[in-house]
Amino acid sequence: MPASPPLRRFLLSITLLLAAVVMLAAGQVRAAVPVLSLAPDAQGQSLTPFLEVLEDPSAALTIAQVQEAAQAGRFRPVAGQGQDINFGYSASAYWLRATVRAGEGMAGEWLLEVGYASLDHVTLFVPGRQGVASWSSGDLMPFAARYYPHRNFVFPLALTAGEPQILYVRIQSAGSLTAPLTLWAPRAFQVHNQELYAALSLYYGMLLALGLYNLLLYFSLRERIYLVYVAFVAAMAVGQLSLNGLGNQFLWPDLPAWGNIALPSGFAATGLFGALFTRLFLRTRGRYPRIDRVLLVLAWSFAAAALAPLFLPYRPAAVFTSLVGVAFSAVAVAVAVYCLRSGNAGARWFLLAWTLLLVGVGALGLRNLGWLPTNLFTSNAMQIGSALEMLLFSFALADRIQLARQERVQAQAEALQAKHDMVEALEKSERELERRVVERTQDLADANARLQENERLLQRMAHQDPLTGVANRLLLDARLGQAVSQARRNGKQFAVLLIDLDRFKPVNDQYGHAVGDALLSAVATRLTALVRGSDTVARLGGDEFILLLEDVHYREDVERLASGVVASLSAPFEVEGLRLLVGASVGIAIYPEHGEDAQTLIQRADQAMYAAKNGGRSGYRVAEG
Repeated sequence: MPASPPLRRFLLSITLLLAAVVMLAAGQVRAAVPVLSLAPDAQGQSLTPFLEVLEDPSAALTIAQVQEAAQAGRFRPVAGQGQDINFGYSASAYWLRATVRAGEGMAGEWLLEVGYASLDHVTLFVPGRQGVASWSSGDLMPFAARYYPHRNFVFPLALTAGEPQILYVRIQSAGSLTAPLTLWAPRAFQVHNQELYAALSLYYGMLLALGLYNLLLYFSLRERIYLVYVAFVAAMAVGQLSLNGLGNQFLWPDLPAWGNIALPSGFAATGLFGALFTRLFLRTRGRYPRIDRVLLVLAWSFAAAALAPLFLPYRPAAVFTSLVGVAFSAVAVAVAVYCLRSGNAGARWFLLAWTLLLVGVGALGLRNLGWLPTNLFTSNAMQIGSALEMLLFSFALADRIQLARQERVQAQAEALQAKHDMVEALEKSERELERRVVERTQDLADANARLQENERLLQRMAHQDPLTGVANRLLLDARLGQAVSQARRNGKQFAVLLIDLDRFKPVNDQYGHAVGDALLSAVATRLTALVRGSDTVARLGGDEFILLLEDVHYREDVERLASGVVASLSAPFEVEGLRLLVGASVGIAIYPEHGEDAQTLIQRADQAMYAAKNGGRSGYRVAEG
């Protein structure tokens, strides 16, 4: 029984759907790519939404082969229709195909711009009735070989009204494969260039102003950080000039080899001086040694990346530069955040300025690796970030100078305070020293006085009788020797009176030594009162005393004094509440009559004293001639 019409229609729909799925899976059906129709108001039109792409891993396909049906079926729509094309780092050649139809009044000459100046090889193929026309360019060719003198790659395109025109663009490069294609009306292209070149002039003018300003600061302040920043700006300028194509156009048009590596080497050098600047600005060497070592590793990595194109193929060198740039972007922001949280006042402006720049660097690096889409922001991220960085860094620099000024003022204040404290300490030390000197001087004076007193005491102890206070035998011998010398020299006389108490022993035995000692002291006092101040009263020991009478003129004077001694000592003594009678016997010897030396005189006086005792005591005798 045949199927009903509704059933047949349903089965036919299912069959067609399954067939479409199978054909899509087999790569036989592709989504239709729209044709770019140029309307009357079209001035500059991006070709990205209208492009198909064919990857040629061998990089050997020709335009004729690409036009063959076998290869033509391999073209696929470009992913991300609203974005510029970016294939990252690839060794393949890529063919881009688009169909353009000029509307009424839009025929004539147009310009196709490939807006990425660092592509090595770019070729436009335009099939026509008379064959395939082609134009080739790239940064490996001298700038003079370009069809249109422009920083990017610009090719002519003649369109006929109402006729579709197929375009083929082949790109190949050791660097990042980015191909923003734009179709321009010549007049619109000129206006666009004027606006863009004005913006670029402003940007590079800012770079130049910043570099010169910091160079002047270096010559004025002689701080290395400003010179490093000048090098950073110069390196960034080289990288940006290569990225924008202005270097190839104006600075090194006849040096394509250098123009080819200026992009990775310039940005690697930018990273090198940026890492060094980060170390100096945040002072990581002294404050954060571990962070400083990380920044040094990144700096050395950038240095290696800057030199790598001289020894390695372009692609690995460029990839390495992009990877290090991404790593440095993250590390620099993290370091600034850490320094800000650690109390580094200069880190706030640094963080804001460098975050903008490094976000641009990171975005550019990720775009070059194909990890971010290519669009207006990612293509110009470095320029946008660096422009904002320059504006904000002026605040960071002013803040650093202000901070340095405050640190100098604080250091000066601390130095003045330290000087004031030192002066006060010195004055205090001086006062303390003066006080100690005065105290020490007084101590020395007191010690000297005690020493003199002790010396006098020792002299008294050495020359005085300790009991009676009169001269002892030592002093007596000295005085006798002196008297002999003077008398012999001057031809004068002196007398020696030897006195012995008559009844001292009974008193001493009866009343004790204390009374005896007191009695002897009383005797010495009476004898001292009887003689002149120039005479000497001495105790020989026990109850014996000697009087040395110097400068004696007459014997009668000596006898008169001896009589007075006997009389004085015969008078009662009041000692310890006792009334004591002793008396004394006196012997007299006169120099030189009775002897010419001290020993002889004492012996003769002693003999005379005993003669007086034998004669009845309490009297005196003169030594016999």
